[in-house]
Amino acid sequence: MILRLALRSLLVHPVRSAVLACGFGLGVSVMATLLGVGDVILEQARSPALVGSGDLLVTGIAGSLSPARFVLSNVLGAQPFQGRVVAMSPRRRARLFLVHGTRVLPIVARGGIPSLERAVGDPETAAVPAWTDASADRAWSAPDPGDVLRALDRFHAIPDVPARAGSWAEWLYFNGQAGGARFYATFLVGPRRPDGRRNAGVRLQLDRGGRRASYSEGAVVDEAELLRDAPDLAIGKSRVRLRGLRYELRLDLAQESGHGRVLGTVSLEAAPWRSMPPLIIRGAGGWLSGYVVPVMSGALGGELAVDGERVSLEGGLGYHDHNWGFWEGVTWRWGQVHHEGLSFVYGRVHPPADAADPDRVHGFLAALGPEGPLGYSTQLTIDEQNDAGRPGRIVVRGKSSSLDLALDLTVEDVVATRMGRAFFGAGMDFLQLRASYRVTGTVTGRSFDFTAKGSAETFRGR
Repeated sequence: MILRLALRSLLVHPVRSAVLACGFGLGVSVMATLLGVGDVILEQARSPALVGSGDLLVTGIAGSLSPARFVLSNVLGAQPFQGRVVAMSPRRRARLFLVHGTRVLPIVARGGIPSLERAVGDPETAAVPAWTDASADRAWSAPDPGDVLRALDRFHAIPDVPARAGSWAEWLYFNGQAGGARFYATFLVGPRRPDGRRNAGVRLQLDRGGRRASYSEGAVVDEAELLRDAPDLAIGKSRVRLRGLRYELRLDLAQESGHGRVLGTVSLEAAPWRSMPPLIIRGAGGWLSGYVVPVMSGALGGELAVDGERVSLEGGLGYHDHNWGFWEGVTWRWGQVHHEGLSFVYGRVHPPADAADPDRVHGFLAALGPEGPLGYSTQLTIDEQNDAGRPGRIVVRGKSSSLDLALDLTVEDVVATRMGRAFFGAGMDFLQLRASYRVTGTVTGRSFDFTAKGSAETFRGR
């Protein structure tokens, strides 16, 4: 029927039909040409040769790569890439404005490190011998692993979001196990006070073969010193110091319920290439949550004195992460386990309803080995099964092109902490779990099937 109408229209109005056909054909050809040109332009924009030579251009999801120094030293500078990368150079583009009287001239500027730019074959720097590396450039071209670690573990200025400022907090978290002892230590700094200083506190939860006790102390810290020196910080009589790749904790805390006290030191050795770079989630109204793991797995040392008893941490394994952000109405799921030099960690943050849809915020599952990252996935499921109102089993599954893993956790012990209204979900209990992990699956073609003790965190409503 439609074909018959088209033929009759062509016979009755041949000129008009011919013009219409030519118009449609011209429109289709123009669209095809524009799509082809656009594809070429996009390909050229990503071409390493057009942005300054080299064979490979590495960028982030949003274009720039924020932890670039970490990528240079801990990813591309580590095995298996170390022997395959001939030269690499960080680069930054920015728009500047030259103002002269009433005239404003926009300029696109490109910054880099002269010696590294020459190494990747950039013709512009090769023609200007006067361009040499400054002292700040050498911190990029040959970064000290301790400096990279300190940069990852720095503290952050509170963003200018008055509606959320009261729930800002940032903390250093450590956990570890040696023999029959397990500990969780947190150095937390909260929101700004009217006098400009910051509320802070230290908390230690110690498990000595089933004998559990919590110790803490609160204090006030100077914000300028915090932002300048962290992760070195002192809260009351306790402190953290980073010396090279070694974290040293000095603890002097009173028991929360009782008259006991804990004194002693904890050391944790970090290793190059075994950190997870910063992950920042942003939402509406200025909300954000940040997370970085400077030490996925490290050797523990030190000794604690608890009511006259000596608790040795020598020969144990420890973990350290760092969190910051606005925390009112926020919960999360997290877990971590070590096994024979390997580290596995999973997590998912659930933001407040006014910041983002919790169902659309991805989690992560990452695996790191002695030579660096092995694989990761941002597509995962976390299934928590309750036992008398508390988690009894947790099953985590993640799958990507580099990783296909299942973590089956059997919860062995639960420590519950009641959360204040200003932080985290109102009416929620924060649960720290000790669990037995069964890890099965593959990472970059390597099969895993083992059982090991690990930690996890979650929340439950009261």
